[in-house]
Amino acid sequence: MKYIIIGAVAGGASTAARLRRLDEKAEIVIFEKGEYMSYANCGLPYYIGEVIKDRNALFVTSATSFKLRFNADVRTQTEVMSIHPEEKNVVAFDQRTGQTYTESYDKLVLSPGAEPIRPPLEGINNEGIFTLRNVADTDYIKNYVSHNKVKQAVVVGAGFIGLEMAENLHQLGIAVTVVEMGNQILAPLDYPMAALVQQHIRSKGVSLMLNNSVTGFEKTTNGNIVILKNGEHIQSDLVILSIGVKPDTRLALAAGLKIGPSKGIWVNEYLQTSNEHIFALGDAIEFENPIIHQSMPTYLAGPANKQGRICANNLVNGASQVYKGAINTAIVKVFDMTVATAGMASKHLKRAGFKHMVSTNHSGSHAGYYPGAQQMSIQLAFSPKEGTLLGAQIVGFEGVDKRMDVLSLMIQAKATVYDLTEFEHAYAPPYSSAKDPVNMAGFVAENILTQKLSVFYWNQVKDISADDILLDVRTVEEFEKGHIANAINIPIDELRNRMAELDPNKNIYIYCQAGLRGYLGHRILKQNHYNKVLNLSGGYQIWEACVLEQEALEQVVLVG
Repeated sequence: MKYIIIGAVAGGASTAARLRRLDEKAEIVIFEKGEYMSYANCGLPYYIGEVIKDRNALFVTSATSFKLRFNADVRTQTEVMSIHPEEKNVVAFDQRTGQTYTESYDKLVLSPGAEPIRPPLEGINNEGIFTLRNVADTDYIKNYVSHNKVKQAVVVGAGFIGLEMAENLHQLGIAVTVVEMGNQILAPLDYPMAALVQQHIRSKGVSLMLNNSVTGFEKTTNGNIVILKNGEHIQSDLVILSIGVKPDTRLALAAGLKIGPSKGIWVNEYLQTSNEHIFALGDAIEFENPIIHQSMPTYLAGPANKQGRICANNLVNGASQVYKGAINTAIVKVFDMTVATAGMASKHLKRAGFKHMVSTNHSGSHAGYYPGAQQMSIQLAFSPKEGTLLGAQIVGFEGVDKRMDVLSLMIQAKATVYDLTEFEHAYAPPYSSAKDPVNMAGFVAENILTQKLSVFYWNQVKDISADDILLDVRTVEEFEKGHIANAINIPIDELRNRMAELDPNKNIYIYCQAGLRGYLGHRILKQNHYNKVLNLSGGYQIWEACVLEQEALEQVVLVG
């Protein structure tokens, strides 16, 4: 059996390695149009920022090493120009020799990845404007930074790569401005969680220009002027385009393969395309999301590598292993913070018409009495009837990764918030508390689900009328440092003795700093026949971050 694999990074290399382990006699030919195979895309920003100092550390293996270990014919710098399904062959172009030739196959695997989006803006091809997708891009950027005395940089796009580049350029002492078309960074996050991260980014001296977009570039002797939609001009020595990516479907389209509704290569549950002899995987495909059951691409290395194993199993053994889809579990370091997400954001569930509930809680990364504990904020989305987990987001510092790994597994397993309350974790004071943040998130969600807690959200504060009561149950000192307008202050420890000051016939909206004291106040009042009581989800700190970010957005509008 002869296999051809197009693309030798995450998915392609994984498929080839698994194929060899399953079939020692197979002929495996791998085409890679770039110079390198199986490199660490996710590490590229950190090499530019000199966090990773050894360039060789980016490479998982070389073509020579891979060929030696797996007896595969790896042809780098060779681009497949066309696929001919009827003849079962491909036409390839060797960039080094200039030779074009035909190669036959019994089975073909497409793993071409995705390509950066470059909108047709005036000046977008000027010198000093880059995208970051591969090792060659990395080398161009690193050389440009070192040889051009870059002092000011603009990063266009505030997704994962954009923010990693912003941090790493800042690490080099470069003044960085991030321009993002949306009203927040990191599209997989809901606004309140994004607002916490945005406040952290601003505290580092990085300029965030949200709800804005680039309309063009003007070349100058000092670099480029970035022209924004609101009329502002930014002088920049370096521009990084991180607007997004799209599935590379050029070969698939030309070969007549089916393309899905999200413009990715259509595959069935066995990663087989519309042609029975051609399989596809990685960033180029789309697949049904297991939560909302809509077909969409997944631009993550983890799923691509796992797809490679499944694809190889099905190539050798026939349709034997089903791919279940990705819930898009992702994590990113943003300066001192760690941000993680899995499943669907509330805004995306709303857009898909999925009824759900949302909870937010703040917990320490480990026992508070053990030095170094830091706060993490967890938001869950879950179904309103069974409490099935639909999405999770965490913003924090220490220990975010291991909590998100747990929540991701729970989402994949279609577990409920009740399962989180009983999750048994490894506990010692340096690592967690007796009730882990995952347990605490489950407790809060369970209270909402069982109607022991009624909540309102930061963007509903503006709807509180003069006839309602807005109650701040923090200490007097906290209240005086800052509070929501028109709130009255009754500290939680005084509430039982001062309930008579509150009209039981009015709506009472309670808040504290993080939500716990507000919940206690909610329970006190509800059990004393105050029936119209709600607690601010996420507390004052979520509200404050969101309001400050809204004010920043309004300033952008005013400039325009």
